[in-house]
Amino acid sequence: MNRFLRLRKAMNQRRPRFVRMNVQGLVRLKDSWRKPRGLDNKIRIERKGYPAKVKVGYRNPRKARGLHPCGLIEVLVHSVKELAELDPRKYCIRIAGELSKRRKAEIAEEAAKLKLKVLNPPK
Repeated sequence: MNRFLRLRKAMNQRRPRFVRMNVQGLVRLKDSWRKPRGLDNKIRIERKGYPAKVKVGYRNPRKARGLHPCGLIEVLVHSVKELAELDPRKYCIRIAGELSKRRKAEIAEEAAKLKLKVLNPPK
């Protein structure tokens, strides 16, 4: 598993930044990716000197997809009951934001007993 995380990190460093067409000249547009459309669109026809187009070949290794950088599967937790079936060698938890401080503290305490890694421990 560690090998796939290292490979994912290396691939992410080599991957180009995918930007929307003509975003550099227009302040009102966000640079988030949009599929290029139009007959003469230079990104769509992949002309040299234009930004890269999103393609399946840029995807991360299947075994590393959806994993937290620490190598564990991230699970969103809303109650103490949800911690019971989680294996600490396989899962790490993120406590839901909409919970009260008391509920967050209870979940963090129980997670410490079960030796689960908490990604956002309460303050």
